[in-house]
Amino acid sequence: MFNMMKLKKGDKVKILKGKDRLKTGTILRAIPETLQVIVDGLNLYKKRTKPRGQGKPGEMVLVPRPLAASRVALVCGNCKQATRIGSRIEGEKKMRYCKKCQANL
Repeated sequence: MFNMMKLKKGDKVKILKGKDRLKTGTILRAIPETLQVIVDGLNLYKKRTKPRGQGKPGEMVLVPRPLAASRVALVCGNCKQATRIGSRIEGEKKMRYCKKCQANL
């Protein structure tokens, strides 16, 4: 089955489900093989690290975890709303556009 992910690194997205629901952030990394994205500062979980060196304590670090791409929606730069993405061919290029206001992304 062929799945195409329409989200890219640097896109501003709004989380639709999960513990950070309705918060917005930018995509740090897109993982098209598993259809997941990592959003900056959201979906953070605590990870415990071992002490590095003698006499140094271990610590808890907040690490962003991947989120399914279906749980986020792109925020349009023109209408500032969470929207679906369409694609159309303009000249020689394939462009993404907002399904609500028809503006190019």
